[in-house]
Amino acid sequence: MEYAQTDLGAAYALLDSGDFFPRQICFLAQQCAEKSLKAILVFENMPVPKSHDLDRLRDLIPDGWEVTEKFPDLAELTIWSVESRYPGDTPDVVEYEARETLLLAEMVFDAVKAELEEKIQKNKS
Repeated sequence: MEYAQTDLGAAYALLDSGDFFPRQICFLAQQCAEKSLKAILVFENMPVPKSHDLDRLRDLIPDGWEVTEKFPDLAELTIWSVESRYPGDTPDVVEYEARETLLLAEMVFDAVKAELEEKIQKNKS
């Protein structure tokens, strides 16, 4: 989760800088969400695949995690794992899209963090 948090912080730092780096913001947002979901797999002692597909990662999470129902479709974040890093047919990213992508990633991060903290507390009891 620490890695996810640093990606989130870096994305906000880029967003708040005087320059605008939309593709990098979207990439870091995707990375934040990916690392958050993978943190659940680590917590559950499950294998962590080398995949950037957030829906696939979410589907690997065992029953009992609310995050799987809160985020039934993460494709709009997944696209930034590769597409944002290479030239191609992807249209330019506008500020609104970068902000929305970052907001969604932060929502995933916050949901995972809250559930992990809750489950850690229950395990201590």
